[in-house]
Amino acid sequence: EVHLVESGGGLAQAGGSLRLSCAASGFTNDDYAIGWFRQAPGKEPEGVSCISVSGGAIYYAHSVKGRFTISSDNTQNTVYLQMNSLKPEDTAVYYCAGDLAAAVCDTYCSGYGCVNMAASWYAYWGRGTQVTVSS
Repeated sequence: EVHLVESGGGLAQAGGSLRLSCAASGFTNDDYAIGWFRQAPGKEPEGVSCISVSGGAIYYAHSVKGRFTISSDNTQNTVYLQMNSLKPEDTAVYYCAGDLAAAVCDTYCSGYGCVNMAASWYAYWGRGTQVTVSS
């Protein structure tokens, strides 16, 4: 059974940094992907970043590109989200989500537009960690 546990949330000042960790267990090999989502009160969940742990795809939402960095330590089965230059609008509960299909990090485009990191694509979810950024 797959389990995902987030840690590293807390309070930071605007311009500061936090590093979130997602410890994964239950995956039988490295052929899976981990995504970070966030949800602020009254808002829809937002896909922030995604990584294919076996190598390859990395995705960042436009809102965090250049400020957040996702990485994985396969020896520790842990994915990190380094968050720098934090803004008050980064305040949210952050969730890590996983799936056996590495393609969940890809972008899919059709005549209706492009879709990234749909929450429904991810089978496994952690309980979340609160990130609060003060101005």
